[in-house]
Amino acid sequence: MGRSNCSCHHHLLLALVIVLLDTIWISSRYASAADEHVKDFYIIYLGDRPDDRDEAIKTHINLLSSLDISQEEAKERMVYSYTKAFNAFAAKLSLHESKKMMEMEEVLGVFRNQYRQLHTTKSWDFVGLPLTAKRHLKTERDVIIGVLDTGITPDSESFQDHGLGPPPAKWKGSCGPYKNFTGCNNKIIGAKYFKHDGNIPTGETRSPLDIDGHGTHTSSTAAGVLVSNASLFGIANGIARGAVPSARLAMYKVCWSRGGCADMDILAGFEAAIHDGVDIISISIGGPIVSYSSDSISVGSFHAMRKGILTVASAGNDGPSSSSVTNHEPWILTVAASGIDRTFKSQIDLGNGKSFSGMGISMFKPNAKSYPLVTGVDAAKTSDDKYLARYCFTDSLDRKKVKGRVVVCRAGGGAESTVKRYGGAGAILVSDQYLDNAQIFMAPATAVNSSIGDAIYRYINSTRSPSAVIQKSRQVTVSAPFVASFSSRGPNPASIRLLKPDIAAPGIDILAAFTLKRSLTGLDGDTQFSKFTILSGTSMACPHAAGVAAYVKSFHPDWSPAAIKSAIITSAKPISKRVNKDAEFAYGGGQINPRRAASPGLVYDMDDMSYVQFLCGEGYNSTTLAPLVGSKSVSCSSIVPGIGHDSLNYPTIQLTLKTAKSSTLAVFRRRVTNVGPPSSVYNAIVTAPKGVEITVEPKTLSFTKASQTRSFKVVVKAQQMTPEKIVSGLLVWKSPRHSVRSPIVIYSPSSD
Repeated sequence: MGRSNCSCHHHLLLALVIVLLDTIWISSRYASAADEHVKDFYIIYLGDRPDDRDEAIKTHINLLSSLDISQEEAKERMVYSYTKAFNAFAAKLSLHESKKMMEMEEVLGVFRNQYRQLHTTKSWDFVGLPLTAKRHLKTERDVIIGVLDTGITPDSESFQDHGLGPPPAKWKGSCGPYKNFTGCNNKIIGAKYFKHDGNIPTGETRSPLDIDGHGTHTSSTAAGVLVSNASLFGIANGIARGAVPSARLAMYKVCWSRGGCADMDILAGFEAAIHDGVDIISISIGGPIVSYSSDSISVGSFHAMRKGILTVASAGNDGPSSSSVTNHEPWILTVAASGIDRTFKSQIDLGNGKSFSGMGISMFKPNAKSYPLVTGVDAAKTSDDKYLARYCFTDSLDRKKVKGRVVVCRAGGGAESTVKRYGGAGAILVSDQYLDNAQIFMAPATAVNSSIGDAIYRYINSTRSPSAVIQKSRQVTVSAPFVASFSSRGPNPASIRLLKPDIAAPGIDILAAFTLKRSLTGLDGDTQFSKFTILSGTSMACPHAAGVAAYVKSFHPDWSPAAIKSAIITSAKPISKRVNKDAEFAYGGGQINPRRAASPGLVYDMDDMSYVQFLCGEGYNSTTLAPLVGSKSVSCSSIVPGIGHDSLNYPTIQLTLKTAKSSTLAVFRRRVTNVGPPSSVYNAIVTAPKGVEITVEPKTLSFTKASQTRSFKVVVKAQQMTPEKIVSGLLVWKSPRHSVRSPIVIYSPSSD
């Protein structure tokens, strides 16, 4: 999922309100923690992964005991001992105790636990991965995708294991047994849950069972098997499938219906996934990143990268605001959400003969040709209720004025639920947001933009007896791809030298498996249940990219995470800047292109030291790097600086201009590895925007064997531009068989 209204889990508004209330509650706890004796959860990082797990746990308890508490109390305060992939533990401490812990020689870092939130029949055909695509089924069956999410629905048809043999020999994971969880099979080969405080929310179970539906949806998008005639009440009908139907899945439930996703649980999920032997990690969870070395997703994904595991993460749902992208570490593949060529709309027929088209999924056929039409304000209980009645909030409306009528409400949250409960015939929701994804409604309803809303208001005011009817939703073809309005944008808030997001993948109106444990909207009174549903968000884009990463991995089992990421970025299809003004800050390399990613020609490869060099250039030091690298002995002053402007061998280039009016010159040094034909020649094709000079040396790269590496430099000279402006260039290494695309972004920040 994500963290905004119109993206991930757009139909679960009530759940988001609950999470918001939890966030307020958590914030109040943090405020009260100014009292140094109020206890809260902390994560304490130590050194490298221990050789002896039992000894490490003893060390963790002894460190806690040194805070003048008994061994028994230390054991009670301990939440997790992370010993399988890294050396850390989580415990309940006061602020005073956390400071004392930080002073201990063995401790590398102490960070307060935070709570994060959750950020397809047609989509795979749309991005060019049809059922007939070439596959390496033998190796695909050995690829394991680990999903950190809300759990999984093992009984779903998308997770049947027909034709699949036993799990790969490398697999070290497990699966229960858990109460109320039917268990794993040869498709779902692992399932675990993590809840740091043991307080299981009402309606949940002590198991990886998905009560929310989000984890089931993302898992089936990445690797669900083929399910014929999948649909949501007959719409979006087709064959539901993941990118790699023969790959295996392992679920790590780290998110719950109340409280979101705790850092401690996320870190435990990463540790388990790394230890169990997954190949790709998909995590559609996000939150603000204070530091690359203190963020649970950052730390977990860094350790995964060191073990050869690529982490694919959602970019966030806070768009179109600039600098809103999250999960923006250089070792993560950060995924934006794009649209495919369909959406779902309902026609509104007014009594004056005019018709308008509204966005959303409403599967209710009207019983009459028209109904009286009224605004929420006119249906208010009293004059004091008129403001809240604009949004059709509960208790603000007069039941008698709503019954049997279509009510026009400002979009705010569950308005159609209130209208239905009061006996209304439907709701028209007027939104100030750009409408590009279809919300599922629990009653006859549709959403319109402000201009259509104004036209409807004018009609209501023009007659004594306005009327309207909302027709059942239908599928509509639209131009695509385009970047979702809710998808978080760059520039990268953590580094002016690193372009994020990396790639765009389908994240609007995606049909995939769901759970029958909850209604489609999660709203009170909703009686709609389905094995498949349609969701939107970068949460849905992330498993598309994770599935493609697994697809690439099936062709190249020995490729590093950086090589797989490079293949996906440089093979992407361009997205038109005419309809996406934020350009690469919205979509990175472009629209994901699975089959070309499996044969990219050249890759930009890196190891973990490249990332350390980059972080040194970003101002990190031995202390702040310690939780990532597992030691305080790594000194940036002793590390040979990375070569070039950004110290990274990244497949994209970003130059952020200085505030001075003089021109800016930057040299970017890159190296590419030949993964195409042994004998290959690539020529540089450069496109430079107006006011920018881009040169590449050398202009030709010749290879005589596979895995051969060649270096080059890109010199970018740019004049000062208008603040907050982005212009785009492009470097393409072209051979007769391959085109390796690297966007070059020049950005002028605001004056401050």
